[in-house]
Amino acid sequence: MMRIGIILISLLLTGCNIYSFSGASIEAGVKKVRVKPFSNQANLVVPALSQKLTISLKNKFITYTNLILTDEADTDLDFTGAITEYRVTAVAAQAGETVALNRLTITVTVNFKNNRNEKQSWETSFSRFADFDSNKDLAIVQDALIDDIADQISEAVFQKAVVNW
Repeated sequence: MMRIGIILISLLLTGCNIYSFSGASIEAGVKKVRVKPFSNQANLVVPALSQKLTISLKNKFITYTNLILTDEADTDLDFTGAITEYRVTAVAAQAGETVALNRLTITVTVNFKNNRNEKQSWETSFSRFADFDSNKDLAIVQDALIDDIADQISEAVFQKAVVNW
């Protein structure tokens, strides 16, 4: 009996868009979200990066909310952004003045506009990284690193926008 009560309460809360098990806390009445493609303003431009970041953030909303993803201007939540940094640095030196690890860092500036509640709008930079063995060519590991970093950034953006702990 207790189990049925818990199930009914969870269905009621998630059905009303008040709470979801992803932690998203979306106001009642918010129905549509738009994620515009991220522009690439970094000194080093990787063509697929913009698309991967945009798709990763869209997938967060598709997977973890009941919001309708739209390209229309009339929307409740609106995301725009720019890739501002893409760089590789050495992070771990080893004997003989060689490098053991390199780090790929990607920084994105995101502008979030909540058209239902302006007080919740913000603009923030998110920077995430992934390390890789210096013996590996960046061109070979780049796609996997970008996927990992894009997921980290989209998770951070999603959390800041709709998880109000």
